[in-house]
Amino acid sequence: MESAALAFPLLVALVLVALAFDFMNGLHDAANSIATVVATRVLRPATAVVWAAFFNFIAFAVFGLHVAQTVGTGIVAPGLVDGAVIFGALVGAIAWNVVTWRFGIPSSSSHALIGGLAGAGIAKAGLSAVVVKGLAITAAGIVASPLLGVVLAQFLILVVTWTHRHRSPFSVDRRFRVLQLFSAAAYSLGHGGNDAQKTMGIIAVLLYSQGLLAGEFHVPLWVILTCQAAMALGTLMGGWRIVHTLGSRITSLKPVQGFCAETGGALTLFAATALGVPVSTTHTITGAIVGVGAARRAAAVRWGVARRIVVAWVVTLPAAAAIAAVTYGLTRLFT
Repeated sequence: MESAALAFPLLVALVLVALAFDFMNGLHDAANSIATVVATRVLRPATAVVWAAFFNFIAFAVFGLHVAQTVGTGIVAPGLVDGAVIFGALVGAIAWNVVTWRFGIPSSSSHALIGGLAGAGIAKAGLSAVVVKGLAITAAGIVASPLLGVVLAQFLILVVTWTHRHRSPFSVDRRFRVLQLFSAAAYSLGHGGNDAQKTMGIIAVLLYSQGLLAGEFHVPLWVILTCQAAMALGTLMGGWRIVHTLGSRITSLKPVQGFCAETGGALTLFAATALGVPVSTTHTITGAIVGVGAARRAAAVRWGVARRIVVAWVVTLPAAAAIAAVTYGLTRLFT
């Protein structure tokens, strides 16, 4: 590897910063997993975060590590990665997450990390640092995941409406209050499977850059467990501003709509994780919520709120990249 070996305390500090990002990811993206189940009053907030955190944690036992592979080797050339690049990427992602969390904007923690990694890599070695294929796949996921969430959620709401057309509203509501527990669990599983792997990839490529891992790229078990635990702990801490935006400000939800949004979003995340595409869980669930709202009628969606969210999505990659590039430059200047 090109980079010089880091002192052990500095290496440990960088791993802890990465885990802090993972914690912030869980805190910031808790709304993705629980907003609909809280908005429909199927679970109380405190119960919902415990439910989501559990399924966030066990996701490593269900999915492979394809997303970690993409993040670790498919965004920036692994040979260019050093401590300063990783530090810049994490600061860029964490700083942008704090800004969007403060204002209750459900931006993407995933794309903040991808943008941060690309920005720090470019600051070090120019555009040649970027692995074009991997970044293109991620960029495609920005567009595809919310669109697929919209389509699947609308399809599910139409199927459910047709199959339950002879049932009373009360019986439908009672049935889907139970089913929404399973759809919320599935979405939390998908969230833990896709999002925690991004930090796994960051830590693994850092360890490779320091010569601490040999052979083909892989993620050690201790990295898997600590990343899943950090994300689950962050989820337990909530993130209520964003829960409010997703759960009630885009459109009003009933249990049947919450079930369809979560199920459509979960299917999207399962497919993306299996293919190794680091998509945004925020984009996915927002698209699904818009889908179930628009299935009722276009006026049921508060398009002004949705437009504000889309603007945040567009800004996330370059904003995190810029912060990361500046952080990388300052790190090199003072070290």
